[in-house]
Amino acid sequence: MLKNILHLSFIFLALLNISTVQAQADYPNKPIRMIVGFPAGGSTDIVGRIVAQKLGERLGQSIIVDNRGGAGGTIGADLASKASPDGYNISIGTTSTHAVAAGAYSKLPYDPIKSFAPISLVAITPYLLVVNPKVPANNLAELIALAKKQPDKMNYASAGNGSTTHLAMEMLKDTAGISVAHIPYKGNAPADLAILSNEVQVLFGSMPALLQNAKSDKVRALAVGTAKRSPALPNIPTVAESGYPGFEAALWLGVLAPAGTPKPIIDRLNKELVSIVATPDFKTMMENNGAEPISNSPDQFATMIKSEVERYTKVVKAIGIKLD
Repeated sequence: MLKNILHLSFIFLALLNISTVQAQADYPNKPIRMIVGFPAGGSTDIVGRIVAQKLGERLGQSIIVDNRGGAGGTIGADLASKASPDGYNISIGTTSTHAVAAGAYSKLPYDPIKSFAPISLVAITPYLLVVNPKVPANNLAELIALAKKQPDKMNYASAGNGSTTHLAMEMLKDTAGISVAHIPYKGNAPADLAILSNEVQVLFGSMPALLQNAKSDKVRALAVGTAKRSPALPNIPTVAESGYPGFEAALWLGVLAPAGTPKPIIDRLNKELVSIVATPDFKTMMENNGAEPISNSPDQFATMIKSEVERYTKVVKAIGIKLD
C-alpha cells in the first residue's frame, strides 16, 4: 500500500514538473500586466509604457500597464510584490520604491530586496530643478537667495511622501540651508500640473515628465541633479556646478517580477530587455525624454538594489525623513 502511494506521488510530481516546464516553454501565452506605482503621465509611466510596448512586440503578447499611484509608489510596489509569481505580473521599480522607501518607512509592507526578482534596469534619468516662470529666479543662486530672504513663503511639489522628488529637494534644502514648504502629490504628473498653475513654485522633478515644459519655457529650468549636464538640456548647469559640489540626485528605473517567479522566465525577460535597450529606436525614445538607456543582469540589478537601499537609508536618516 505504502509502495503504491509513493509510486503515485512520484508520478504526480513528474507530471507536475512536465506541466511546469511546458508552461514555461510556452511562455507567454496570454497578456502580461505591468504595474506602475505612479499615475499616467509621470516619468515612471512614460518610461514604463515605452518598455511595455517594445517588450510586448518582442514577446508577441500585449503588456497592459496598470497604474496604481500613491504613497511615493509604495502602493503599487506592495501590490506588485504580492502578485502571482507566474511571469504574467511584472512591475517598474524605481529609486523611490526600492531604495528611498526602505529608509523612509519603518513599516514598509514589502521588502525591496526579498519580495522581488529583479530582471533588468532600463533607464536612468536626472532630476531637474524647475520653478514657475513667475518666480523671480533665473538660476539656483537666485532661488537660494530668495528662499533665505523669504523662508517658507514658497512651496515645492513632490511625487509623494518618500518619493525621490521629495528626497532630492530635501537634500537641496539641507545642503543650501533653506526652508521651502513641502506639498506632496500622487505622482509626477499632478506635481507637474501644480507647478504649471503656480499652485507651487518649485519642483525638483524627474526629467521625462518635465523636459517638454522646460523646453517650451512653461517652467524655468535652473539646474540638473546629476554629476554631469544632461544632453537633453546642455545649457542647464548641474547643482554641483552652481556652488554645491558633490550633490547628486538621479532616478533609476527597472523591471522586476514577484519573488518566486521561475528563473527561466526571468532569464527570458532579461534577454529581451537587454536586446530592447540596445536598439537605436529605444535609445532615441529615451533620449527624447531626457533619459539614458541602460540594462544589466538580474544578479547585477539585485546587487545594485541592495547597495542603493544601504545608501539611501543613510541619506534619509541624515536628513531626518520619517513617513510613519
